[in-house]
Amino acid sequence: MTEETRTRIPIKEDFFTVPSSPQVPPKFLGTRCKECDEYFFPRRAICAKCNSQNTVDVEMSSRGTLYSYTFVHIPMFGSSAEEHKEGYGVGQVDLPEGPRLQMPLAGKQADFRVGLTVQAELSTLRRDDAGNDVVTVHFRPVEEKP
Repeated sequence: MTEETRTRIPIKEDFFTVPSSPQVPPKFLGTRCKECDEYFFPRRAICAKCNSQNTVDVEMSSRGTLYSYTFVHIPMFGSSAEEHKEGYGVGQVDLPEGPRLQMPLAGKQADFRVGLTVQAELSTLRRDDAGNDVVTVHFRPVEEKP
């Protein structure tokens, strides 16, 4: 099985999409309340703002704004990715819909600053016993045009 044909599976179901093309960013799977229009991640059956059960599942943006971040200078547990061997970043990212997500960051510490636009992408953590790539989401800085 080649890199292109290996099946990618999420580390946890129902948190994000796994597009068939590696060039397409994942979407976050959340809930929108039809009564108060509040968005939630992860999905909820009942709105945490108004207690309505009138909710709908939605796909949310894969791009957001870095609210806060830190870097951990030890290898990421459970990851065989070369990028994670010397440590990794963790950031809080505000999605345009409203939820704030805490996710790993891809890149070096100097690449990040509060307020930076970041893009979600899939990252392979490891290969499972069936030969599938187990993937998670991390955020990478968006290159800003001059």
